[in-house]
Amino acid sequence: MDNKAGFKNLLVYRKSFCLAMDIYNISKQFPGDEVYSLISQIRRYSRSVCSNIGEGYRKRRYEAHFISKISDADMENSETQVWLDFANECAYITDEIYQDFNNRSEEIGRLLNYMIQNPSKYK
Repeated sequence: MDNKAGFKNLLVYRKSFCLAMDIYNISKQFPGDEVYSLISQIRRYSRSVCSNIGEGYRKRRYEAHFISKISDADMENSETQVWLDFANECAYITDEIYQDFNNRSEEIGRLLNYMIQNPSKYK
């Protein structure tokens, strides 16, 4: 990995950022009474995936810290999936959108787990 490329060039970062933005845009259509619950939660957790990747990448020379932050990103990704479940069950998103977002989140999880299993590739 080219150290000058930075975390924004990591495939997992680009995919998670894109998903977070898509979640943000679709959540604008959710009912107003969800502002302080589902909307804020789904936005917060989807964005936290990206921020934890950035933090972990900056600490990549410290393997334990890197793994910890990427593990946090994976946890936030899983929480995003929970909120997607709620959005789908409440019929705020279609089954097709739910499946697309969930599949993308699953892919992000696989990429994060690769990073956790192979921290030396990111030094």
